[in-house]
Amino acid sequence: MANTKSAAKRARQATTRSARNASVMSALKSSQKKVQAAISSGKPEDAKVAYQRFSTALDKAAKRGVIHKNSADRRKSTTARSLNAAKS
Repeated sequence: MANTKSAAKRARQATTRSARNASVMSALKSSQKKVQAAISSGKPEDAKVAYQRFSTALDKAAKRGVIHKNSADRRKSTTARSLNAAKS
């Protein structure tokens, strides 16, 4: 239990932000699964569109501090490599 008003407010903020971040992370995972499903199904156009949405979502999450920028870049790079390998 918080001993001060400011500590109580920080605790409230932490729970709100944690819930928001969990929602964003869940959406990112779903988006990544859509990209992988499109790649494995052999639909390059669908995979490209899904990758663009995934990439945008990662950039927004990194900008808002949900994930680190390097983590977002690494995930985009890995997904792009698998997309390009599937095209070949």
